[in-house]
Amino acid sequence: MKNIKIVLFFLLSVSVILADQKELEPKSAVTGNTAFALDLYSQLRGQNGNIFFSPYSISSALAMTYAGARGLTAAELAKALHFNPDDRNATNAAFAVLDSLFDSIAKKGNIQLKVANSMWPQKDYAIRTDFLELTKRYYNISITPVDYANAAGKARTLINSWVEKQTNNKIRNLIAATPDPATAMILVNAIYFKGNWESQFDPELTVEADFFRLGKAKTTIPMMYQEGNFGYAKIDGAKLLELPYVGNELSMVIILPDSPGGLPDLEDRLSTGNLETWLSGISQKTVEIYLPRFKVTWGTLNMTKQMISLGVHRAFGNRADFSGIDGTKSLFIKGIFHKAFIEVNEEGAEAAAATGVLFETSIPKMKSFKADHPFFFLIRDIQSGSILFLGRILDPNQDTE
Repeated sequence: MKNIKIVLFFLLSVSVILADQKELEPKSAVTGNTAFALDLYSQLRGQNGNIFFSPYSISSALAMTYAGARGLTAAELAKALHFNPDDRNATNAAFAVLDSLFDSIAKKGNIQLKVANSMWPQKDYAIRTDFLELTKRYYNISITPVDYANAAGKARTLINSWVEKQTNNKIRNLIAATPDPATAMILVNAIYFKGNWESQFDPELTVEADFFRLGKAKTTIPMMYQEGNFGYAKIDGAKLLELPYVGNELSMVIILPDSPGGLPDLEDRLSTGNLETWLSGISQKTVEIYLPRFKVTWGTLNMTKQMISLGVHRAFGNRADFSGIDGTKSLFIKGIFHKAFIEVNEEGAEAAAATGVLFETSIPKMKSFKADHPFFFLIRDIQSGSILFLGRILDPNQDTE
C-alpha cells in the first residue's frame, strides 16, 4: 500500500433541516459559533501537538454567563462570541432550539448525542430569581448548591463526577484544582457524542503505514482504508472529505492539505467565509480513503488568556458587571476551563467535552505590611497611651547586650 500523507485537522458538522421554523431561526447562532470556533482556533494553533475542542460547549457555557452580564462586560462577550448584542433573548432561545434539535436527533437512536448544563453555586450565595428561571427555561440547567468556603474539595469532586457521568466517563477532572474558598459559582456545560460511520471501515484492511509530520519527519500509524461514494471537494491547495454517521444527520469533514507541510498555509486561510465556500463545494464522488485511527485527550486548559486576546477583558477583573446574576458587581470570572476527548476508529467516532466557568466574588484588598527592613517600634498601654518600651530593629539576627 502506498505511503499516505494525511493531517489530523477535522470538523464535526451537523446537517440540520428545520421543517418548521417557529419563533426563532438558530442559523445566526450557528454562524456566530463557527466564527467563534475559528477565532479560538487561531488563538490555539500556536500550541504544540494536536488540538481538539468543542466550540459549542464553550459557547454554551459562556452564553449562560452572557445572560447575566451587563454593560461593557456584556458587550465584550457578545463581540468575542459573535452573539447578537441587540437581542440577548434571541441568543438564549437559539441555544434552546439547537439543544432541542440535538435531543431530537439522539432520540432517533442512530447516534448518541447529549448536551447538559449545570450550576454549582455557593450554598448561601444569593442569585437573582430571574437568572435562575432564565437558565432553567433556555438551558435546562440543574442547580446544586455546594460549600466552597468550607468543603471546596468535596464540591470539586461532585462537579467532576457530574461531568464524568454526562460524558460517559470520557472527561475526568475538568476542575483540576480545588476551587478557592472565595468561589461563588461554577457554570458547567458537558457534551457527549458517539456515532458509527454510515459506511464503516473494515478492520482487516487497516495496516501500519507512514504518517508524514510537519518538518518531514515521519512516524508509523494504523491506517484505515475503504473506497466508495462520499462527499468530496477540491480547493486550492487542499481537498475535503465528508464521512457521514449513521442517519446522515452528523458527519465528520476532513480538510487535507496537498502537501505534508501545507497545514500552516491552510490555517492562515481559515475564515467563516472560506469555510462556508469550501463546504458548499462538496459533492458525491467515488473516493479511495486512507484515514488514521487516532485518539486525543486535550486539556484541561484555562481559556482565560485566549478570551482576553479575543477582546474579553472586564469579565476577568474588578470591572466585571454580572449584576444580572446576583444583583451586584462583585462577581468576576476566575477561569474558563475546557477539556475534550475524541477517538476515531473503524466503527466510527466518540467525542466528549466539558466547559466550566468559575466565578469568584471581589473582596476588599488586604493591606500589606512586610517588615523586611529596619523599623522602629514601641510597646504601650492602649488605654492611657503610656509608652512602656521603645526601640528599633536594624538587624533581627543581632542580639545586642
